[in-house]
Amino acid sequence: MFEIQPIDPAYYRQQTRRSTAVIALIFLALAMLCATLSTQAFGTPGGDNFKWNLIGVVVGLGLTIALVRQQLWSRPFMAPAIYGWRLKRSLMRVTNVMHHVKAGVARGDESAMKLLRFYHLGVSQMHQLDGNSSELSQMVGEIDSHREAMEQRALDIEQTRLDMAWLERVKTFS
Repeated sequence: MFEIQPIDPAYYRQQTRRSTAVIALIFLALAMLCATLSTQAFGTPGGDNFKWNLIGVVVGLGLTIALVRQQLWSRPFMAPAIYGWRLKRSLMRVTNVMHHVKAGVARGDESAMKLLRFYHLGVSQMHQLDGNSSELSQMVGEIDSHREAMEQRALDIEQTRLDMAWLERVKTFS
C-alpha cells in the first residue's frame, strides 16, 4: 500500500539530484574499475578489447544496482528519490487499468471514483515535485469535475492511500 505524503518540491528536487549524482559517481567508478580489470585480466595488449570493456561496464552496473539496493536504499538522503519512485510506480498501476477505472466511474462505482481521485492527487503531486506545472494545467478541468462528482455523492475527496483492493475491483469493469 502506498500513501501520498506532503513533501516540499524544492527539497525533493535537491535531494533527488544529490542521490542521482551519488549513484552516477558510484556507477562511473565501478564501471571504469571493472572495465579496466576485465581488460587487463582477459584482454589483448594493443588488441580489440571492446568486449572486455563492455563486460566490465555491465558488471559495474550490476554492482551499482546491488550496492544501491543493499546499502543505500535505507539511507535518509535516498528517501525522497525512493518516495518519487514509489509514487510513480503506484500511478503506473492505476494507469495500467485506467480504461477499467473510467468504466467504473461512468457506472458510479465508489472504488473506481476513489481510485481516480487517488490518481489525480498523485499525478498532481508528481508534477509539482518534478516542477512540471504546464502538464498539470491540462488536467485541471478533469480533476475539478471528478472532485465535484465525489462531493455530490458525499465521498471523501482526500484519497491519499492506494488500496490494492480498489485495483482488483475495477478490473471487473469493461
